Amino acid sequence: MEFDDIAISSRIRLARNVRGMKFYTKLDSDFDANYITTSVMEILEDFDVFNFLSLSELSLNECEALFEQHLISRELIANKDISSLAISEDEKIIVMINEEDHIREQCLESGFNLYKPYRRLSKIDDALIKKLDIAFDDELGFITASPSNLGTGMRASVMLFLPALEKSGQISALTERAHASGLTIRGIYGEGSGAIGYFYQISNQGSFGLSEDEIIDKVSQFIYCVCTEEKEMREILLREQSDKIQDEAQRAYGILTNCHSLEEKEMMDLLSKVKFGCVLGFMNMTDSVKFGKLYHEGAKANLKEIFRFEDEKEEKIKRAEYISEKVKNLIER
Repeated sequence: MEFDDIAISSRIRLARNVRGMKFYTKLDSDFDANYITTSVMEILEDFDVFNFLSLSELSLNECEALFEQHLISRELIANKDISSLAISEDEKIIVMINEEDHIREQCLESGFNLYKPYRRLSKIDDALIKKLDIAFDDELGFITASPSNLGTGMRASVMLFLPALEKSGQISALTERAHASGLTIRGIYGEGSGAIGYFYQISNQGSFGLSEDEIIDKVSQFIYCVCTEEKEMREILLREQSDKIQDEAQRAYGILTNCHSLEEKEMMDLLSKVKFGCVLGFMNMTDSVKFGKLYHEGAKANLKEIFRFEDEKEEKIKRAEYISEKVKNLIER
């Protein structure tokens, strides 16, 4: 596809709450939380094969590892004593239970196509609305914990890899344009996170007064413009700064494959310089999917699921060993 090396993934998220029950922070009892969990699980049994996880049965590190993989939110971890998670077999559909809202459905697909995850998620959402008494108001739409989600309760977002726009100093202007269009730009881990490794998430700020199709079209039109601008700027940089960018990519490869100690943020920045070098043709990436997984495989919690380490010093050494071997196998110079 035209923008596959720019638009990394597309996500649709829907927020829903059960009528008559307080939001998670004020649920009257464990009975209410269990009722929501059991009801959602029963409904999901009619669909794809789902793996159900109760966060209370997971260690904090296991929860953090799921967060690093973009499978769950910080809010779900904060409520781990009552929250649960349903993950489809292909890990594209995630249903978080007793998060900020009673139910947070999300579907993630690779590339730039917001309608694909929406169509898939709609079938599950229709079943939940049919079988559960979901809180809805004729004027306000779906009742949600955050006023910004009133209306459709939808958040449509695309993860973008924007090295050329960042290098050319255009992110601030892009952020202002997004805000003026009712959109928001966040870092790789969503709300409250900064940009790391040229990754940015762009999504709608609110959903009130717009239909699902209108939200998707609005976000998609803006994303298309951003992707076009990134592509054009890459061509300019390739003409004007080819040697500099090639040197950055080769140096990043050298550090990743030879370092003794590696911090997490440094790892992500270096991986992205190598990725950009591959996009521009200076190196060859043999498996982009496996390379993409290195960003979370080398993050602290996921790394701790692979290796045992006791302190930060040992963590950095293990990360260097793991990433070095992986990069050598995935990148051809």
